[in-house]
Amino acid sequence: MSQGNFLPKRWYNLMADLPTLPPPPLHPLTHQPMSPEDMSALFPMECIRQEASTERYIPIPEEVREIYELWRPTPLRRARRLEKLLDTPAKIYYKYEGASPVGSHKPNTAVAQAYYNKAEGVTQLTTETGAGQWGSALAMAGAFMDIAVKVYMVSASYHLKPGRRIMMQSFGATCTPSPSDETAAGRAILAQDPDSPGSLGIAISEAVELALADPETKYCLGSVLNHVLIHQSVIGQEALHQMAEAGAYPDVVIGCVGGGSNFSGIAFPFLGEQLRGGKEIRFVAVEPDACPKITKGAYTYDYGDTSGLTPIMKMHTLGHTFVPPSIHAGGLRYHGMAPLVSLCEELGLIDAISYPQLSCFEAAMQFIKTEGIIPAPETSHAIRAVIDEALDAKEQGEERVILFNFSGHGFLDLTSYQAYLNGELHNYAYPQQAVNAALKLLPKIEE
Repeated sequence: MSQGNFLPKRWYNLMADLPTLPPPPLHPLTHQPMSPEDMSALFPMECIRQEASTERYIPIPEEVREIYELWRPTPLRRARRLEKLLDTPAKIYYKYEGASPVGSHKPNTAVAQAYYNKAEGVTQLTTETGAGQWGSALAMAGAFMDIAVKVYMVSASYHLKPGRRIMMQSFGATCTPSPSDETAAGRAILAQDPDSPGSLGIAISEAVELALADPETKYCLGSVLNHVLIHQSVIGQEALHQMAEAGAYPDVVIGCVGGGSNFSGIAFPFLGEQLRGGKEIRFVAVEPDACPKITKGAYTYDYGDTSGLTPIMKMHTLGHTFVPPSIHAGGLRYHGMAPLVSLCEELGLIDAISYPQLSCFEAAMQFIKTEGIIPAPETSHAIRAVIDEALDAKEQGEERVILFNFSGHGFLDLTSYQAYLNGELHNYAYPQQAVNAALKLLPKIEE
């Protein structure tokens, strides 16, 4: 294990090294490129500045670094017992983001966003959460910065993951199942389907609606946007130093993808090194079969939420009205992908694969029984890809260094494991018909 003592003083921004920049976000009403003023109703100005920045490095405020020191740098570990089980010549390393107080990578951006909002005098933050990791992180950051936090939690996860809900409430946040009757967006969904399991797109609509109605309230997003991906770069920057200490460098970097933040956090600093002339690495983004926006979605402009209140972004999407099945990896059920991750796939810089949930839980059980840590259901997707990669290295007779982001532990996801152990989980076929219908409702943008 390499703990290291390197804590970055700057975030890394991939926009500085890409051969081309992503198309700009568009206003949801005018379909014209959004100005900073257009976005200021939702976000603090410093986050807006970072959103469009092409600076390679952005200083981390000292107060944010001091809070990071509660858990950062996170450990880099080698999964030797898993390697032995697989009888593979591959070396498997993982960055353990479960070491944070709330058990995931999400506080890396939650603390930063709460800090910038506090600096502008904001008194309340609203957000959505799927599995609850992001909601827990923002609730913690709100407690640290003395800002009220209101979380709309996807209904399916709200009932499946009571531990996450209790954690948010313990930090002082208010947590409401989404769709709810508190907003026009929620009431509209419930009128169509009173038993709606919810989706991240719906929960985003509710949180954004609340923020737009109150000038002292801002909205925070836990993934997708450029400034969020920038904040997560502490993961990969630490890993670069820790891998050097271990005398290794990855041939393959793997992460699960919901909106793209934990994958970009581990991958983008290494990708930046490659783009600046460094070693060639294969980057693999892993998504669920039930919500395969990169592997089977369209790369086009779409809303970030169900009701069409957010900026329109060019990204891989299954359509903003798409409601995926209630898989247990709730954090991977978002209909769209971060524009920067989407662009990287379009440029051929990264690969994407998808897996069914039963296969991922099988991989998680192998990890649990060898390495002793219960992964979040989201993280199990990365582990599935890691095991397949290690077995391929065995078949090819190749030594291969694999690095993956262990994006969060599953200590509060035990009901999911109980369902798996009881044989109550099922794989979900790709809902092509539902996606085709959702794609027909995409905004008409002339590029």
